[in-house]
Amino acid sequence: MARTHAPSWRDRGSGTLVALALIAVLLTVTAIAVPLLAVLALRPSVRAAADAAALAAADTASGAAWGHPCERAGQAAELNRTFLTECALDGYIATVTVTRTILGFELTARSRAGTPPGGGPPP
Repeated sequence: MARTHAPSWRDRGSGTLVALALIAVLLTVTAIAVPLLAVLALRPSVRAAADAAALAAADTASGAAWGHPCERAGQAAELNRTFLTECALDGYIATVTVTRTILGFELTARSRAGTPPGGGPPP
């Protein structure tokens, strides 16, 4: 015949403690994961900002737009909530680097735009 064991007074409330511990672990993991996922989700927008800044600089260098190429790249970067950290021109080819700080993480992207090698300004 099987013996049944009646729970003692020491077992009371242990389920509550386990549930509270699980909730605390889930909240901690969520608090860490959400900001990291937000940073990963914004990475493509930083790349797009670098592309836009490089295109603005290349258009200005080729004469298709007015102004100084690196100033135009900086304006394009700011419109995309990033900061231009590097701008270099090699003829009609512009290479730029932009940076955005999100939740303490610094995201950087580099892009290059311009005419093909051996090409001149567009007509």
